[in-house]
Amino acid sequence: MHQYKGKLIIHTGSMFSGKTSSLEKDVKRFDIAGYKTAAFKPAVDDRHPNPEIVTHDNTSLHAVLVNHISEIVEYCNTYNPEVVAIDEAQFLGGDVNHIVSSINKFLENNITVILAGLDMDFSGKPFEIIKELMPFADYLHKHHAVCVKCGTDAWVSHRKTKEKERIVIGATREYEPLCRKCFLEEKDS
Repeated sequence: MHQYKGKLIIHTGSMFSGKTSSLEKDVKRFDIAGYKTAAFKPAVDDRHPNPEIVTHDNTSLHAVLVNHISEIVEYCNTYNPEVVAIDEAQFLGGDVNHIVSSINKFLENNITVILAGLDMDFSGKPFEIIKELMPFADYLHKHHAVCVKCGTDAWVSHRKTKEKERIVIGATREYEPLCRKCFLEEKDS
């Protein structure tokens, strides 16, 4: 695991693609290897009552709830983790440039950072934080769910409800993974 010291590992893709499961697996491997880890998730993700990162397969990992990147920086300055994991990174509060510079500072200080986050919103527009961090990634994993309409690799998390806000927290009731073709057909209907 020493080859991963001070590296940025990003898991991205649509909902239901295994991003959080991969983040959880990475953190558990670092735990087994004896690294001091800390996991965070934005407090806006209130789908689960406990401060945990929970996968769609219902496995979990204890997490610190945060609203802003500065809370992660403060935590790291106090507790000195060697590995920082952030789930649902697209919801992390703070100016995009401040988030990018904070993550780069972690990397410069030999802290490994593992991120999981959606690359696009329900309309197919990139989430800025993921888009800005991808070029800095040492390991970039694009995960794919299965399109619920045709069975090919999904490209986007299509919102099934009528809300127009960019951020609507939900799961299978609100979203479904669709490939590009099925998404465009659904959008045009």
